[in-house]
Amino acid sequence: DNLLGISWVDSSWIPILNNGSVLDYFSERSNPFYDRTCNNEVVKMQRMTLDHLNQMVGVEYILLHAQEPILFIIRKQQRQSPTQVIPLADYYIIAGVIYQAPDLGSVINSRVLTAVHGIQSAFEEAMSYCRYHPSKGYWWHFKDQEEREKTKPKAKKKEEPSSIFQRQRVDALLLDLRQKFPPRFVQQKPGEKPIPVDQIKKEPEPVPEAVKPEEKETAKNAQSAGAKGPPEKRMRLQ
Repeated sequence: DNLLGISWVDSSWIPILNNGSVLDYFSERSNPFYDRTCNNEVVKMQRMTLDHLNQMVGVEYILLHAQEPILFIIRKQQRQSPTQVIPLADYYIIAGVIYQAPDLGSVINSRVLTAVHGIQSAFEEAMSYCRYHPSKGYWWHFKDQEEREKTKPKAKKKEEPSSIFQRQRVDALLLDLRQKFPPRFVQQKPGEKPIPVDQIKKEPEPVPEAVKPEEKETAKNAQSAGAKGPPEKRMRLQ
C-alpha cells in the first residue's frame, strides 16, 4: 500500500517526545507505518535493550537523526549481519506528526505528472481560443480582448497626407509601368464593354484649306491696324 498520502499523530505523546521516547512513540499499535513483525517488537516483548538489535537479523527501526523537540527521522532497514544493512524507508516526525518520506522515483513521478498536467491545461486553454475558417484560415479569438475593445472608445485615425516626393515617385513608377506594359483594352464610356486598342478608329486630321492671297493681305492689315490703334481725331476750326 502507498502510505505517502497519509499521516499519523497521537497528541498525548507530543509534550514528552525526546530521543529516548521517540521509538516507543513510533511503535504504537495504531501507527500504520509500524511493522509489528520487526525486531524492535521482539526486543520490546523480551524487555531487552536496543543494543541487541545489532545481533539479530530482520527488519528493524532506528533513530537516524534528532533535532529536539521538533524533528526526528526514523529509518526502516533490513539487517543482514552486524555490519550490513539495507535501507527500506525513512519516516520523519514534525511536531509529533509522522510522515513517510518519498523515494526518488516517487518525487520524479510527482514532478513529471505536475508538469504534464500544467502543459495539458495550457494546451487545452490555447485550443479554446483557436478558430479556423476555410476562407480566412486560422486566427485567435480572445474574449477578454473583445470585451476591452467594446469598452474602449474608438479613436479616429487621421490619415497622413502624402508628400510631394511620394506623389512624384508614384507617378513616375506608374508612367514607367504604362510604357513597359501598354493597355490592350480601353473603356471609352463607363458601363460599356472594353474595346481592344487595335480596333479603335482614328479620326482623320482636318486638311488645312487654301487661303487666297487677298485674304492674307486683309488679315495682315487688320492685325497691323489692331496693333497701331485707331487713327487720331483732328479738331475742326469754326
